Amino acid sequence: MPLRPSRAVRKPALPPLAEDSLALALSIAGEIVAGVINGRSLNDGLAGVWRTYPELSAAQRGAIMDLSYGCLRDYGRASLVLSRLLQQPLTETHTDGLLRVTLHRLETRPDQAHTTVDQAVEAAARIAGGGLKGLVNGVLRNALRQKDSLALTIKADSEASLRHPKWWIERIRKTWPREWASILEANNQHPPMSLRVNRRRATQREVIEALAEAGHPTRPLGEWGLRLEKPAPVAALPGFNEGLFSVQDWGAQQAAPLLDVADGMKVLDACSAPGGKAAHILEIADCSLTALDSDPLRLERVRTNLDRLGLAAQLQSLDARRIADRWRGERFDRILADVPCSASGVVRRHPDIKWLRRADDIGSFATVQAEILEALWSVLAPGGKMLYVTCSLFSEENSLQIARFAARHGDCTRVPLHGALERMLLPDADHDGFFLSLLQKNT
Repeated sequence: MPLRPSRAVRKPALPPLAEDSLALALSIAGEIVAGVINGRSLNDGLAGVWRTYPELSAAQRGAIMDLSYGCLRDYGRASLVLSRLLQQPLTETHTDGLLRVTLHRLETRPDQAHTTVDQAVEAAARIAGGGLKGLVNGVLRNALRQKDSLALTIKADSEASLRHPKWWIERIRKTWPREWASILEANNQHPPMSLRVNRRRATQREVIEALAEAGHPTRPLGEWGLRLEKPAPVAALPGFNEGLFSVQDWGAQQAAPLLDVADGMKVLDACSAPGGKAAHILEIADCSLTALDSDPLRLERVRTNLDRLGLAAQLQSLDARRIADRWRGERFDRILADVPCSASGVVRRHPDIKWLRRADDIGSFATVQAEILEALWSVLAPGGKMLYVTCSLFSEENSLQIARFAARHGDCTRVPLHGALERMLLPDADHDGFFLSLLQKNT
């Protein structure tokens, strides 16, 4: 059956393509990638497609996501190949996205090369009046004919072979001279799927057994974490809707326990959405928690997650930098400052970040982080502790940021974490990249 957009969305319908066809998946994924090229986030692009075409099957959604994520991980490769095969860059962005998605599939599914090309040409015939159908056919068939020479070209180009922008590669190499290659390689892999057991409703063993019985084997991570051997849709996991566990990266699960929260404390989660760390704090201790976020819509996700887990917090929509205006005279015993950052430690979950970020963005993030730290410090009680967290791998947002803050504040003591002044988790098979630093306000 041809796929049409829902009536609620004023957008031209995709020309009729069979709902279960590869051509449809290639076309929609190409449109999503084109949106990213024009500055739209991958998450927003996918959400827009799901709203526009609600009748897409679960299988088609999965195929579109795989193509979109894979293409963006390999974006540098496609850029190099297209520069060799096109006389000039395409101005029709949907067709450009289609070519990038198709080149990714040709590389990952070489056994289906001819089917892939035929389906891409069928999709191209229904884009912008079909005027670029011949060009798409010619580029893709040339890519197959020149496969070996193009592979050598890719190998010789750092951006294409390492699948990161050149500025990103150099910054990681400078910051992590020993680990840089393994970091970039980890960034290009599929991310693990980890769970955090809600200790107020289940034990780790109970969740392991329930998931195993449903065909989802796991292995334990620490006392309350689990890693699924194979990622699965959360709706397919028994116990999720009942609030027995949450989906949370194992690295992110390190934050709440380090905050050293006890019953009765007044706690602030300053940049809370989507609420995973706030929920973890409430699972650990009976405390009075305020969850803050500047985006009211994202704050609703915090409410939804807490409701599912049977937890409660005070929710406030406010920019953390303005907190002193709202909480004059009040003080918190503990503050979690999971600040906005480059997200360079989680790019395997958000591959568009690599290509949307610019080198000067890092300084902009560092400025906002410094402002948030200053504001939060003013509402931290004497003797209280603040945990600074980023999912960044760049020192400007991490160690340098904290060193500068501590130097400005004589009432700040850096509390050791596992014998070091800070904790840096580099992305690996079990977790994403995170930076954590615990600060205490002197009495």
